Amino acid sequence: MMLIMFTMMLSLIISIIMMLMCTIISKTSSKDREKMSPFECGFDPKSSARTPFSIQFFLIAVLFLIFDIEIAIMLPIILTMKISLTKTWIFTIMMFIIILIMGLYHEWNNGVLEWAK
Repeated sequence: MMLIMFTMMLSLIISIIMMLMCTIISKTSSKDREKMSPFECGFDPKSSARTPFSIQFFLIAVLFLIFDIEIAIMLPIILTMKISLTKTWIFTIMMFIIILIMGLYHEWNNGVLEWAK
């Protein structure tokens, strides 16, 4: 019984010492405003959330996302080449690429790809 009490007291004392040490150590870094402010992708967290940003940047990011997903869709198509008919496979690939090219042409025609105006 005495051994259990000694172990409990020792663990309590060690945990209290560690908490005190962490509190003392953290006092020095709490004065730095840059370290204490949350990171929000370069935006100042104290300003309004309704500040405008470049819509061109957003459109380029969406375009990148579309072509990134396109790569993820095209990788399994290569594996299906062995089990599908050649004419069906070529027709499917050609339709997929034509749809992507038409989308790229539409964005180019609307001026999305022109960064500076």
